[in-house]
Amino acid sequence: MRLLPDVRPVRHLHLRRALSARASVKAADAGGPVRVRFAPSPTGNLHVGGARTALFNYLFARSKGGHFVLRIEDTDLERSTKQSEEAVLADLSWLGLDWDEGPDVGGEFGPYRQSERNSLYKQYAQNLLDSGAVYRCFCSNEELEQMKEVAKQRQLPPVYMGKWATASDAEVEQELEKGTPYTYRFRVPKEGSLKINDLIRGEELHVDAVSYRAEEHLPNTLRQALIYKALGFPMPSFAHVSLILAPDRSKLSKRHGATSVGQYKEMGYLPQAMVNYLALLGWGDGTENEFFTIDDLVQKFTINRVNKSGAVFDATKLKWMNGQHLRSFPPDELIKAFEDRWKDTGILQGCESGFAKEAAELLKDGIDLITDADAALSNLLSYPLHATISSDEAKPVVQDKISEVASGLISAYDSGELTQALAEGRDGWQKWVKSFGKSLKRKGKSLFMPLRVLLTGKLHGPDMGGSIALIHKAGICGAVTPQSNFVNLDERFRILKEVDWESLAKEQETLAESAVPAAS
Repeated sequence: MRLLPDVRPVRHLHLRRALSARASVKAADAGGPVRVRFAPSPTGNLHVGGARTALFNYLFARSKGGHFVLRIEDTDLERSTKQSEEAVLADLSWLGLDWDEGPDVGGEFGPYRQSERNSLYKQYAQNLLDSGAVYRCFCSNEELEQMKEVAKQRQLPPVYMGKWATASDAEVEQELEKGTPYTYRFRVPKEGSLKINDLIRGEELHVDAVSYRAEEHLPNTLRQALIYKALGFPMPSFAHVSLILAPDRSKLSKRHGATSVGQYKEMGYLPQAMVNYLALLGWGDGTENEFFTIDDLVQKFTINRVNKSGAVFDATKLKWMNGQHLRSFPPDELIKAFEDRWKDTGILQGCESGFAKEAAELLKDGIDLITDADAALSNLLSYPLHATISSDEAKPVVQDKISEVASGLISAYDSGELTQALAEGRDGWQKWVKSFGKSLKRKGKSLFMPLRVLLTGKLHGPDMGGSIALIHKAGICGAVTPQSNFVNLDERFRILKEVDWESLAKEQETLAESAVPAAS
């Protein structure tokens, strides 16, 4: 941002951030409720790290009966966009983090966009100038870059050399008359120390300790605290959360995969799961429990249980947690969610047969994301028999005289016996399969593995009785669409009858022999 129409952005100190807490200071002075604020920059998507910071702010405020304030940090005029601001607000709303004050709802301490607070900053910048706490610096960008280069050559941090700190009034006036752009720079005290209370780290941070602090905003906070002191504002309490790390313990970035809330929303994640998982990145209630609703979190959250160390983002754990939340939905809501998804993606068409209900109940335990429901149902409806029986994994099943099972199964289907059993649902299937096993003198794995392969075309899947009953129902109720690649029972048995089991067994034996290395 620009403090004045003709000055460059503040480089040495984050003056805008320090002054933005003015509303919190006034509320605290008046004995009002706890006030915390989240200040996202509308220059891109809401990062999961930013979302966790917003969540911890929200939980702290709600647990204390305080106010959660949203302020837009649109000081980067070149990169800030209205579209990005709207996306950030939408993501926060999707997570359920409603704010008490903000650019869209207003509030007593507005405006809530940094770009709209220039008159306020001009006033306080002038106060600082009048008190001597800041001075005008007329260095050009080229001069500043040269200072950085000199410091680099001397193996020093890029510190401003203080060229204009001791300039005379006449020298300053001369530059003002020429219209030279300037920056306000803070006069950092050369002696003494500054103590800051940090609610998470449980320690006082001093000016001389900044160089070895890993968390990103600790150095900024010390600078801001100097400005609070110069303006005579009461010092607020700070809480610096740790970074979110990638599995390799580097800072989480785009090279590690999805990092924004919007991406996870598009991938089918639930806001309840995102909130639950983000809360556990650096916080816990001291028990083994990992499943929390947002109401649970508000009740249990305490700042003293937030960890100092970095938290590793585990996408596998997040997906598992999403499945837990998905399956905690009331049955009617879960069925409706799956049915809507299947209709939207063109797998199902309108049908009052109860097919969606049965499909949801059968498949839910294997679905962690609502978007996974498509593949789960399509996979159930498919019949990749030839690919399965030709695989190495299927060899033990094929070589266990599967042709005998296939022959008996085909006879049961052709006679109508199997179809009649399936018409009675799972109970009919269970009665039939028990009788079928006795006729072949097979039970357990030696019965059910070949039956699964022959009827579903797969080695693995959900409950077989439920699967076969659903496949039978799909063939008679008209619920599935042509683009679902559904293979009905008639077609499955046509394919099954064409399999040459003897040739397949010989082929597998030949491949096995060729794979054995010759003796030397």
